[in-house]
Amino acid sequence: MHLHYNKKIITAAASGIFLLLLLTIAGCSHNENRVSSGTAKPDSTHAAAGSSGPQAQQQRKILYWQAPMDPTEIYDHPGKSKMGMDLIPVYADQAKSSGGTVVIDPVTIQNMDVRYTTVKRMDFYHEIRASGIVTYNEQNLYTVSNKISGWIDKLYIDYTGQMVRKGQPLMEIYSPELVTTQQEYLLALRNQEASQGSDIAAVKEGAQSLLASARERLDNWDIPQSEITRLEKTGKVRKTLQLDAPTSGVVIQKNAVNGAHVAAGTDLYRIANLSTVWIEAGIYDYELPWINTGQEATATLSYLPGKSYSGKISYIYPYLDQKSRTVKVRIQFANPGLELRPGMYGSVYIKGKTIPNTLVIPSESVIHSGERDVVFVARGNGKFEPREVHLGVEGGPQNGYVQVLGGLLEVEKIVTSGQFLIDSESRLQEAIQKMLEQKQGKPSPSSMEQQPMPGMKSSGKMQMSSPDTVKMNMPDQNKNNGSGQMNMKMEKSQ
Repeated sequence: MHLHYNKKIITAAASGIFLLLLLTIAGCSHNENRVSSGTAKPDSTHAAAGSSGPQAQQQRKILYWQAPMDPTEIYDHPGKSKMGMDLIPVYADQAKSSGGTVVIDPVTIQNMDVRYTTVKRMDFYHEIRASGIVTYNEQNLYTVSNKISGWIDKLYIDYTGQMVRKGQPLMEIYSPELVTTQQEYLLALRNQEASQGSDIAAVKEGAQSLLASARERLDNWDIPQSEITRLEKTGKVRKTLQLDAPTSGVVIQKNAVNGAHVAAGTDLYRIANLSTVWIEAGIYDYELPWINTGQEATATLSYLPGKSYSGKISYIYPYLDQKSRTVKVRIQFANPGLELRPGMYGSVYIKGKTIPNTLVIPSESVIHSGERDVVFVARGNGKFEPREVHLGVEGGPQNGYVQVLGGLLEVEKIVTSGQFLIDSESRLQEAIQKMLEQKQGKPSPSSMEQQPMPGMKSSGKMQMSSPDTVKMNMPDQNKNNGSGQMNMKMEKSQ
């Protein structure tokens, strides 16, 4: 009997404990409902954070509260942040947006230093800048060589780098073979003159043939016509052969030494005419569609700042350099003052072909995100729409623009500065919105099962049938299969 009475006391005590716990939970739930309903009057903290006065704030729904120094620190009630600062309210019309549009208040936009521009059309071109090296014009290179063996008797041009004029004497070669051929020419000439009085045709033809053979040998040795004329008039054999400069230019190679023996075919001088020069520049393969032969190009030299030289593309090499991964482009420049000297480095600027009336935007306005290119379109009133665009090639002045193939319309207003901060703000708002949706969408438990207390074999159950009514089912200790039910109605404190 005494033991049965103690069990009833324990059961009643357990019921009282669960009742107190249930009252506490119901009171907290009521307070949360009051805060999240947004009808509570704002205190001095969030009244100062609004922009349209206390009356307007009461009409706007407060979605949540956040820390001023950490937007990710959010609460569902006003108070202090972890840093001890007053929380600021975030209203539903600020945080929620449709179609991915980002809404930012004007003060934040000003702090971000957001700048705008409009989508426009222009005659689009690509500026190609490359480094190049000045080289000789290979079409103006000349080699001076002798066609007769002999000894160098006299040198007129005796060092490399010396400037020469066309027809200027370079050297004289003594050749015994040349002396013999001149003598044979004089004999053939006298024999031809003597045969003119003969009545035999064969004699005349033989003398004429001998003279023509000797003259041909002199022509093959590049003996000037003036020298042959002198030989015919004076009858004096000249023992040396004079070699003249074939062009005006500079001697870039000299193999002649005074008194040396030279065989026929020896390269004695190499002369470069510098009236025109080439600049060979390396162009990347993706820039090749922008250039053609005949296009104008401009070159500058570091040692002559402020001065530029105009030329034209004369040739595009048909192969790629394996080391630099560039295609060599040859540009020809006039060089009247000889300021462009072979071996110098220069900067080359080529204005590519023009694409008329093309839709373009500044390159700085694009956010490159993997396979997507995104720009922010300003909708006004602090609203920004992230929009994916299809882009073409870069170009325009200073290559600061990019061609738009799709996704934008002319005259639309886009962001050119601060778009990364706007993107971060949009991601932050999206993350907070997901957190709130997850919190609001989480089902609140309508029933709570009582956990058995140590030493007790039986268990009970509490169930909220309504916000104001709680049912408690307790097993009857006197009956094996029976149970008792207790209904309680709780008044919530206002």
